[in-house]
Amino acid sequence: MDIFFGQLFTGLSIASILLLVALGLAIIYGAMGVINLAHGEFVMLGAYGTWFLQSQFGLPLIPCLLLVFFMVAAAGWVVESTVVRFLYHRPLDTILATWGIGIMLQQAVRLSAGAELRYVQTPEFLSGSIDIAGVGIPSYRLFILALSAALLALTWFVIQRTEFGMKLRAVTQNREMASCYGIDSARIYSLTFAFGSGLAGLAGALVAPIKSVAPDMGTNFVVDAFMVVVVGGVGSLIGTVVSSGLLGSGTAGIAFLLNDTLAKALVFLAVVVLVRFRPQGLFVDQRRR
Repeated sequence: MDIFFGQLFTGLSIASILLLVALGLAIIYGAMGVINLAHGEFVMLGAYGTWFLQSQFGLPLIPCLLLVFFMVAAAGWVVESTVVRFLYHRPLDTILATWGIGIMLQQAVRLSAGAELRYVQTPEFLSGSIDIAGVGIPSYRLFILALSAALLALTWFVIQRTEFGMKLRAVTQNREMASCYGIDSARIYSLTFAFGSGLAGLAGALVAPIKSVAPDMGTNFVVDAFMVVVVGGVGSLIGTVVSSGLLGSGTAGIAFLLNDTLAKALVFLAVVVLVRFRPQGLFVDQRRR
């Protein structure tokens, strides 16, 4: 029973990390239709931003989270305003452009911070573990779970209950009609891209204490995040939550029975089969046409 509970929590931990990384991607991809291959590099920037704030200014992790969100959101706003904005409705060009941006960000970090691994300290009050049902659960993992749920709720509130969210939904359904009603679609898209990028940076800041910080750390994250978005359904927040849970639990369970390599291969195969027979994903956003 203890082994089962421990494995269940491992699956939830993986799912929460996937959700954090995929949440911003789901917003950008679902609302704007932009395949942002530089999304993993925004995760990397969030991790490096946290390391920089800790090493240079001695800030603990919790204050770093808010600063990193705005720092990476600003970087996302610049990328959208200078590059992505001119490539809407040109998916191949967007893929190539964001891929190139990702490479440039990696090299810029290597030149400025070095290629060696960096490490971020876990807050002292979250460095221990909590005994649940006889199993020691790391406090920081529980913190990530709780914050992931809070960020999901905040994202839902922003999209469904604010004026910005109403304008975003209007632009998503019909950009030309929304413009006729005085909605600045370019500004809405810029803010959406910035918000999604900020969430990716926040994910990087939260993952940094449990993974080594490296210039290429975002590559694996973006692959997993795209799988979460595709499986859940483009533009569906509930789909993102469910698919991250399924993929996280599936990966942890198969890794426990077999090994990590086979777990990733089998999960990827399952995603390919699902996309073959249900290309729209598990959940369909009825607002998109």
